[in-house]
Amino acid sequence: MIDRRALLAGAAAMAAATPARAAYPERPVTMIVPFAAGSGTDTVARIVAQQLGTRLGGSVVVENRAGANGSVAATFVARSEPDGHTLFMTTNTSHSANPSLLKSIPYDPVADFTPVARMGNLPFLLVIDPRIPAKSVAELVAHAKANPGKLTYASGNSTGIVAGATFARRAGIEVLHVPYRSTPPAVTDIIGGRISMMFVDITSSLTQVNAGALRALAVTTAERSKLLPDLPSMQEAGIADFDITSWNGVFGPAKMPAEVVQRLNREISVIATDPELVKKFAEIGFDAFAQTPAQLDAFVRAQLVTWARMIKDAGIEPQ
Repeated sequence: MIDRRALLAGAAAMAAATPARAAYPERPVTMIVPFAAGSGTDTVARIVAQQLGTRLGGSVVVENRAGANGSVAATFVARSEPDGHTLFMTTNTSHSANPSLLKSIPYDPVADFTPVARMGNLPFLLVIDPRIPAKSVAELVAHAKANPGKLTYASGNSTGIVAGATFARRAGIEVLHVPYRSTPPAVTDIIGGRISMMFVDITSSLTQVNAGALRALAVTTAERSKLLPDLPSMQEAGIADFDITSWNGVFGPAKMPAEVVQRLNREISVIATDPELVKKFAEIGFDAFAQTPAQLDAFVRAQLVTWARMIKDAGIEPQ
């Protein structure tokens, strides 16, 4: 016969001997960014990291791991321990475009990650070297047709690659693509007159645009951006069906504890919707909002299809 009292006493003893799950976080959290310091994603990540560290009662450190169009950082995160101490603030580059831009990648953007929170969008601009005699997209197209093969466009991420190729194909112009590991050095080369143009996030270029070091011609979204309402969209400027938006979200490695994901989503959502922080984000060109892990998961799956179509339509062959 089983001694019920002895069984209960044994279970109680085991429970007492088993340590409770340590409070999260147990140590500093590292937020991996797939682009160099000074990029739009990096700028947003540093604001979020400071705020998130305060809300978690610990510290969140930003670590830049640029390279291979975001694949270096994505692979590192995918292979990290799923305990919530390694997070990934990334964009459509690693999680929407790479599967179609690259012949192979060492990670699966769905299976290898835990969605935590979508944070917002990074609107992009078409900027040019102000020494080019063009004050509009139409004038730029005319200049490119009059000077075939002489113009170049830089890219520091997938949005820049796809936007540049889409523009060239739909406008019927010949422009040489010059890829960079990240956005800041590309912007420097446009300012220096070594590159003609670039599709770049507002965050990385607004200061230079306001200073006159870059000339902004249009935004890449279907409608005008509320961040730069006086600037036309590419569609308004005459490039039909042009609508390319860069998105931003936070992930962790696959199989993170549900309670950690929920805690992180709750805190990041507060950061993304706080009126003062929303204003601060807008000042650097980031359109902040919050979504749940389930919403981010569904969004990523849909975006993989969207970006595959855009890349094919742009005539880009996987590298």
